[in-house]
Amino acid sequence: MEFLCYHRDRADSRALRDDLLTEHWAYMDRYPTEMIARGPTMTGDGNTPTGSLHILDLPDSAAARAFAFDEPNYQAGVYRDVLLRRWQNTLGRTMWDFPGGRTGGNRYLVLGLGAGQAADLAVPLDRDELIAYGPLLSDDGTTWLGTAALIPAPDPDTARAILTPHRYADIEVHRWQFGGRPS
Repeated sequence: MEFLCYHRDRADSRALRDDLLTEHWAYMDRYPTEMIARGPTMTGDGNTPTGSLHILDLPDSAAARAFAFDEPNYQAGVYRDVLLRRWQNTLGRTMWDFPGGRTGGNRYLVLGLGAGQAADLAVPLDRDELIAYGPLLSDDGTTWLGTAALIPAPDPDTARAILTPHRYADIEVHRWQFGGRPS
């Protein structure tokens, strides 16, 4: 089962986040084969973390909750809240398989929080331009709760356009970077 976990940083938690970087990476090292995508969200200028995204393939909802709430930054109070949802990897690949590579240009996390009838279930035509894409689902995988995408784009408005306007209660766009230990 695939899950999207988005930890949102608490205000003024940067120093604590920096102090826990080694512990965070060590924790993530426990999930090398489960990881589909990972990386921090950032302020618009790309200089300050605002959250941490992880998309993983885990055995069940209990394992996903354990992943989200045992994470060292969560335990220490870096994060103010957690969005944890089942997710479907409609591209069938990891971020490391993205043809556009790890660097270059702006990258965004686009979260469409669902309202009503499901939208944007089909993969957009140019799948090679997407890093990750898929629906957010209820724990049992039967109810559509939204759509999440990782996408390169020149600006937030262009990234937002991947989703159909007026089909969501809210669409969030967060600057995002490929995550993992520096090479």
